Amino acid sequence: MRSLLVVLHRWFGLFIAVFLIIAGLTGAIISWDHELDEWLNPHLFESQSEGEPLPMLELVKIVEADDPRVRVSFFPLAAEPGHNAEIWVDALKNPDTGKRYELDYNHAFVDPVTGEIVGKREWGKISLHPEHLMSFLYKLHYSLHIPEWRGIDEWGVWLMGGVALVWLFDTFIAMALTLPRRRRTANAGGKSWMQRWKPAWMIRRGAGPYKLNFDLHRAVGLWVFGLLLLLAFTSFSLNLYREVFYPIMSTISETTPGPFMKRAPTALHDPVEPEVSWPQLFEQARAEADNRGWDEPIGDTFYSDNFAIFGVRFYYPGEDHDSGGMKVKSLYYDGNTAELLGDEVPWTGTAADVFNQLQFPLHSGRIAGLPGRIIISIMGIAVAMLSITGLVIWWKKRKARVTSKRKKQAAALAANPAS
Repeated sequence: MRSLLVVLHRWFGLFIAVFLIIAGLTGAIISWDHELDEWLNPHLFESQSEGEPLPMLELVKIVEADDPRVRVSFFPLAAEPGHNAEIWVDALKNPDTGKRYELDYNHAFVDPVTGEIVGKREWGKISLHPEHLMSFLYKLHYSLHIPEWRGIDEWGVWLMGGVALVWLFDTFIAMALTLPRRRRTANAGGKSWMQRWKPAWMIRRGAGPYKLNFDLHRAVGLWVFGLLLLLAFTSFSLNLYREVFYPIMSTISETTPGPFMKRAPTALHDPVEPEVSWPQLFEQARAEADNRGWDEPIGDTFYSDNFAIFGVRFYYPGEDHDSGGMKVKSLYYDGNTAELLGDEVPWTGTAADVFNQLQFPLHSGRIAGLPGRIIISIMGIAVAMLSITGLVIWWKKRKARVTSKRKKQAAALAANPAS
């Protein structure tokens, strides 16, 4: 059995190593994406105007009037003090091509006082320019920027979800390989099973480079085993949520399907135009929230044009980002009829519902606030280190096997020169 586990660990590790190096290093950085993005791009985020801000819906109209190829898809109800308003857009369908217009941006920054559009950028663009760097790394983290093909833009997300699933299995295999082999007491030198396992948790001092590399790979993997499982599992659940995770959860536990699980999306280039206006949506959502006793203001709103679903989220400033969403209440409405489709209230529902809600807050560390984000950054570096040390171990052992094989072949030729 152990020999089988060694082979599986070797090939699973080789398959996922490069992916995990990328995901680990980018994950360590994007734990601070909001702060770093603002630091790199003050010209986009910081407002230079003083005075009474314009109503957000007026800023929305300015963005849509500036470019008839777009429809606003997401915006907060109020800009942060001293900041420009951030308004996101989707490309409309081009009647001449039957596909969405090709845009060079999807994120606009608008001065909340003057209404001037001070900047535009494409979130997730493959670029190392400061305006795009953080979103480039963020999208690289979960999708590798694999492009759309045959009308589907989820190939990279699915690939990384598959990598995460292999990683999850391999983490258990790696743990099993650290366990001491069973031996008779007489052959164990009087040491207990735990005493024989203890060296696996330690890094030998004064050892050579290879032994140090091996100890780092094994010992660090043991010490952060629980966090590795957490990251591997949540990586899988987030990337394959609709395709694998939620269906499995629904079969083993009682779940409450949200509106996005109840309807199938349209094709990528076949968006559904909404029949409901933003003012109508806000009036209806505010009334529903008041009936439920929700005191939080409307924080932001969005429209998903492939599902024809509006979302209205309620939270006090800062709670959406800092908590990973676990302080954000949401209502969902049909884009054509304004019918209430469902809601999401953190920490409520069945045990499976709460477990589903926790996936991103756990993966990002935001469930634990600042300490959680620090831990996730450190874990990103640890994941990359474990992958690199694993590759070194494989390369050294492969090199030794090749050298041994050549020596045997040379010895065989020397013993039988005629052959």
